[in-house]
Amino acid sequence: MGRCVEVPVSPRRIISLVPSQTELLASLGLEEEVVGITKFCVHPRRWYHSKTKIGGTKQLRMEVVERLQPDLIIGNKEENEKAQIEALEKRYPVWMSDIETIADALEMIEGVGALVGRHSESRQLREEIAAAWQKVHRRAAVLPHRRVLYLIWRKPYMAAGSNTFINEVLHFLGFENVCRQARYPAVELPMQAEPDWVFLSSEPYPFKEKHMDEVRRLCPKAKVVLVDGEMFSWYGSRMREAPAYFEQLVGHMLALSAAAR
Repeated sequence: MGRCVEVPVSPRRIISLVPSQTELLASLGLEEEVVGITKFCVHPRRWYHSKTKIGGTKQLRMEVVERLQPDLIIGNKEENEKAQIEALEKRYPVWMSDIETIADALEMIEGVGALVGRHSESRQLREEIAAAWQKVHRRAAVLPHRRVLYLIWRKPYMAAGSNTFINEVLHFLGFENVCRQARYPAVELPMQAEPDWVFLSSEPYPFKEKHMDEVRRLCPKAKVVLVDGEMFSWYGSRMREAPAYFEQLVGHMLALSAAAR
């Protein structure tokens, strides 16, 4: 972001503004140091029930932040609102991540570890994740059809497009994202670029089985699959669990393809 951030050698009062980075801090063992999280930081569950909530990722409660007197705030350029971050950084050390690629995510994991005095732990986590992801590289290549529309919202339908971490994960697995627009555009269904698959994400809109028939009617040539949005979009320690999930997902898609023959 073009500015220097001065942080205590060992931060003792940390606020996390992003769910995936909150889970990362927990994985690094910062049980006592993290004093504030957002209402969307649902992992780990014990933190969700015990830590002070400072509002949502885009609607922070400044008075709660002030009461907690943090010596480090960790946010993300996409998740948090610029005006609120600019207000916070006038009073506190605010460190921001900017994640679009898997390499960005791995760098962030080790960078956060160094920032909070857990460098060896974060380096080990980074190495574990990198090794696990290489084992599933382009796993979707076994599928006969790989064109995907990844929906994140309903009314209006919105998709994950280019310049997003989700798009990077899809590409890494060997899928072709039919949404070529940048970021998260609203899309009309059916699309001119017909997908072979429509992924209905569990977040931020909580797509359920009841929504599948609606999408099937709008995209009759596509197979519709519910997917775990955390596995595609959380760029912290959740990435350690994602490869096993991707293996299961592709296996499920192979079964659906075989049944349709």
